[in-house]
Amino acid sequence: MNQTPTGKKEKYHSGFVAIVGRPNVGKSTLMNEVIGQKIAIMSDKPQTTRNKIHGVYTKDNSQIVFLDTPGIHKPQSKLGDYMNKSAVGTLGEVDAAMFLIDASEGLGGGDRYIIEQLKMVKTPIFLVMNKIDKIHPEELLPLIATYKELHDFAEIIPISALQGNNIDTLLNVLTRYLPEGPQYYPADQVTDHPEQFVCAELIREKILHQTREEVPHSIAVAIEDMKVQDNGVVYIGAIIFVERDSQKGIVIGKQGALLKEVGRLARRDIELLLGSRVFLELWVKVKKDWRNQERVLKDLGYRNE
Repeated sequence: MNQTPTGKKEKYHSGFVAIVGRPNVGKSTLMNEVIGQKIAIMSDKPQTTRNKIHGVYTKDNSQIVFLDTPGIHKPQSKLGDYMNKSAVGTLGEVDAAMFLIDASEGLGGGDRYIIEQLKMVKTPIFLVMNKIDKIHPEELLPLIATYKELHDFAEIIPISALQGNNIDTLLNVLTRYLPEGPQYYPADQVTDHPEQFVCAELIREKILHQTREEVPHSIAVAIEDMKVQDNGVVYIGAIIFVERDSQKGIVIGKQGALLKEVGRLARRDIELLLGSRVFLELWVKVKKDWRNQERVLKDLGYRNE
């Protein structure tokens, strides 16, 4: 604990905060902006985040552990069902929750559904209105009034995660609501996920960026091998799983061009993450209908418990 100007020790505050919202409202962008580096993958495709990503924000007098949850949506597979349960289940484990909305899209049915889920939560709920850079300031107050009628939010905070607008205000407000507690993680730790998990997510992000239509949701990435070689280069061997042979061809690309580009882009981000040179080897394998096979989902790390 720090000393205050009066010589008394300043109390340390810490806690867990969930980020919930519809798919593609900017949850991962906000997480990365707060933490200061990429730990959650970003894409313009919905349902990008599949696991609860833990990001750690530490200051001298506080620590906030963020849980970036999958977007709550109408599930169409066992994987989708897992993602919904993961997101909603998180709300009972935290000290506060941020309901992130896309201010530029207005109130939709998906937002109303989430608000109904939030009414069962006893912890403080913050309405965080993202993407305010996309709307005229005069549109903001009527939108705030609309949401106020639906739920009694602890605080309402407009931000732009992409531009970093009002993020400091958001963090200061969150800290005021946190209980006194310990520093759960070392000050220099930004996530509690193992490096293999983040590396696999970065590879998956590059595939999302390079492919279209149904292929992204059929992709899973597993790190099979990761080790530091004698020359100091980190070797990573990863398998990209798809559901059909046609998808395998798309991911590999003509004469392997798309897979090569995925590897190049992923290696660049992984080297920034690890601070080391990386040799990345990728394989593509077909695992038919893996999104509806519980055993395969568990093997890939999707567990509800």
